[in-house]
Amino acid sequence: MLAFGLTIVRHGETQCNKDGLLQGQKIDSPLSEIGIRQSEAAGQYLRDVKFTNVFVSDMKRAKQTAEIIVRNNRTCHDIELVADPSLKERSFGIAEGGRVIEMKNMAKAAGQPLPEFTPPEGETMEQVKVRIKDFLKAMFQQIANEHQDKIQDGETSLPDETDRAPAGLPDDGVLNVPVHALVVGHGAYMSIAMKYFFEDLKCPMPRGLDPSQRYSICPNTGMCRFLITLKCSNADPALSDVKCVFINRRDHIKA
Repeated sequence: MLAFGLTIVRHGETQCNKDGLLQGQKIDSPLSEIGIRQSEAAGQYLRDVKFTNVFVSDMKRAKQTAEIIVRNNRTCHDIELVADPSLKERSFGIAEGGRVIEMKNMAKAAGQPLPEFTPPEGETMEQVKVRIKDFLKAMFQQIANEHQDKIQDGETSLPDETDRAPAGLPDDGVLNVPVHALVVGHGAYMSIAMKYFFEDLKCPMPRGLDPSQRYSICPNTGMCRFLITLKCSNADPALSDVKCVFINRRDHIKA
């Protein structure tokens, strides 16, 4: 068995975010000045949290955010950032570049809830889930390969994060966890990833967390954290257990 922490962070604000425009995959925006400040704040918040691996979407806004967070971190400023296209934002097809409200109107006209609605030429939720599965498989393999010395025989002793509410500290859930992956991605992608974790993988909600928060869009540089346990007895490591520590945390963002 191999246990590790997984912290997922949404990229900082872009001008398109501020203007209410859908970026998706076609618009590769850099961070705005506010987005840079948000990313610096996230990096300061996580500065004493140890990361052993960093994975990031290959889009500018995510890479900039990851670079800023890692630069501020006291333990991993020289770590390699692995850019993975399977972490790209969801494609919104013909709606990309338009206003978010316009896609909401398209979904309403189609009689569908916004998260389930797929604009023409866009990705369905199931197609995004395939990319999420591909990413997790690749991440599990890399972590197992790089941290073989941390693999233990029998059961691991990760804390059960569903038994208590997190203390509100930057290292909640990962203080004594020797392997910890940072993933920097996108809002709609993360929302679908949460749906996959909680529904498909049956991840329980931690105590004190409002279940309605599970599928809400994470704010810019908002954070989600999970504890993952892998079975490493075969060539391909497989998921054994997943626990949620917190979702959509924004303690570093000033109101």
